[in-house]
Amino acid sequence: MSFRVALNFEDGVTRFVEARADELVADAAYRAGLNIPLDCRDGACGTCKCYCESGDYTLGSYIDDALTEEEAAERQVLPCQMKAKSDCVLRIPVSSTVCKVKIGSMSAEIESVRPLSPSSIGFSLKLNDPDGMRYLPGQYVNVSVPGTPETRSYSFSSMPRDGVVQFLVRNIPGGLMSSYLAERAKAGDSVTIAGPMGSFYLRDVTRPVLFLAGGTGLAPFLAMFEELERTTPTQPIHMVYAVTNDADLVEVSTLEAFAASIPGFTFTTVVAAADSAHPQKGYVTHHLPDAALNGGDVDVYLCGPPPMVDAVRAYLKDKQIAPANFHYEKFSPSEARK
Repeated sequence: MSFRVALNFEDGVTRFVEARADELVADAAYRAGLNIPLDCRDGACGTCKCYCESGDYTLGSYIDDALTEEEAAERQVLPCQMKAKSDCVLRIPVSSTVCKVKIGSMSAEIESVRPLSPSSIGFSLKLNDPDGMRYLPGQYVNVSVPGTPETRSYSFSSMPRDGVVQFLVRNIPGGLMSSYLAERAKAGDSVTIAGPMGSFYLRDVTRPVLFLAGGTGLAPFLAMFEELERTTPTQPIHMVYAVTNDADLVEVSTLEAFAASIPGFTFTTVVAAADSAHPQKGYVTHHLPDAALNGGDVDVYLCGPPPMVDAVRAYLKDKQIAPANFHYEKFSPSEARK
């Protein structure tokens, strides 16, 4: 038996290794050709110390100078003494470049393009190596723009299904990728994707969760919902999905289906335009229920444009609410993720 261990480096680059149940994670990484910080390899120096964000494991022998009892209780681990007992995610506190870990890449083909609204486009890719691109729900890749040397960064809006992955992107008038998708894309067109990358991904659900999505910032949450549907969380999850205009609301029927299949999941849609007839008008900060904030004992995930991220942070500060965890991703059209 083996388990999938994700190594998420400080710069967001993520690589996966298959660790056998009887194999040290450090050995599995070495076998996969991945360098992680190592020195003594016997639990004495602490050089490889990192944080296990999810999964079950056992630790072998080590000395207190390498890993204290308090650190072990906080789920810090030594990969040179760690054996996975389930799929795990490790947060490695150095960049991939320091470890000389290269970003993975592969070729894919356009499978379909779906105009969802005047402002949003969905598209799917057929991976040429279905097992070669693994990612955590919420992460993104750089996608090449056919006919140009340029790439654009997009979050996966699905988990892989039969070698197909999906994306939800903003239709920017005159945008390089938008113009390609809207005007020229056809099934079978070849693209290259590089990744996965990003520190914005779903962690274990151990307390109430609040999801905040702005526009096509909905994309990574759709992948997260697929994972939540599979794992059946026991904590309440609420989403506020905010857009500028009525036409910007997309995939609402998909959210309704998730609400029916994921216990404890509810969502609210919000439209900012003053002339909208939508029942919830305004900005996301106008529709944050106190119950969903749970007095601060909540994990908040936010994906949206920089003004939205800044507004939510200011709102929480004014309310004197410090979430247990606040994960966010800012994005701007045609720019790399921040």
